[in-house]
Amino acid sequence: MVISRTPFRISFLGGGTDYPVWYREHGGAVLSSTIDKYCYISLRWLPPYFDHKHRIVYSRSENVMCVDEIEHPSVRETMRYLGITDGVEIHHDADLPARSGLGSSSAFTVGLLNALRALLGRMSDKAQLARQAIEIEQERIAENVGSQDQVAAAYGGLNRILFNRDGSFEVQPLILPPQRMNELSDHLLFFYTGVQRFASVVAAEQIKQTPLRQNELHRMRELVDEGMAVLIDEHSDIEAFGRLLHEGWLLKRSLTGAISNAHIDNIYNTALSAGATGGKLIGAGGGGFMLFLAPPQCHAAIRESLHDLLHVPVKPVRIGSQIIFYEPTQKEPVQ
Repeated sequence: MVISRTPFRISFLGGGTDYPVWYREHGGAVLSSTIDKYCYISLRWLPPYFDHKHRIVYSRSENVMCVDEIEHPSVRETMRYLGITDGVEIHHDADLPARSGLGSSSAFTVGLLNALRALLGRMSDKAQLARQAIEIEQERIAENVGSQDQVAAAYGGLNRILFNRDGSFEVQPLILPPQRMNELSDHLLFFYTGVQRFASVVAAEQIKQTPLRQNELHRMRELVDEGMAVLIDEHSDIEAFGRLLHEGWLLKRSLTGAISNAHIDNIYNTALSAGATGGKLIGAGGGGFMLFLAPPQCHAAIRESLHDLLHVPVKPVRIGSQIIFYEPTQKEPVQ
């Protein structure tokens, strides 16, 4: 039995510049942090006593005889990628719902890769997990996804992630004193809109608009460096980071009409009226979670003004995907 635990992430600035269609020409960067909410993958070799060879349990259950019959794209393509044909049983559990903008799909792929490699007796380093997850999602599944979620899930922490024109990436951790990290955490508010959506659908429209939005995307890239400068300067007013979030959100929602809607705009404006300095919809757009930065003394008023939404306490964490349980067992031979 192997169990992996992989964190979800919140992307503060730069989202949209992590799509290959953009960074392979211009370079890109994001500022993001993993949070204390996780995706869990547990798996084992499946004994040959059942009328199926593979069992995959997520929001539904699949019992199939061969890998090609698996409908879950990440499970199917990850098993193909690793050349696994022997019977396995895979269970997925998560602290937060899927399709909510927190990089849950990539956390699943990274966690599955980590766990399956451990089942095969292989160690995984962070760069390897990120690169392989990107390849599986972008090339094998052909999803309209960027590259930040896989890197964040594999590495963990508060990072500036650079995406180079040659397809490589660099992870630069932000070294903040504990009191500054606590200050940032204390200013964050997180709400679930209750709307789930497929990020790939929203991203497809954004990718289509990319050639027409170069000024906006260049500015979104600049905000990453400005945001990092604010955070690492412990004497800087943390509210300045909120104002950068606000500018970034206005730029992002201008990329395509699929990113926001009247419901999301109303939530955002309500929070600002109650004292939030800035915020954004997490992920590609259309729904999921909303993040706000606000003085702690305004949090009660913001929660009251958004009482119809679920407030979810979160805090940044430094650890990426981990194997939290490993008890190797040999595959039983098929007679």
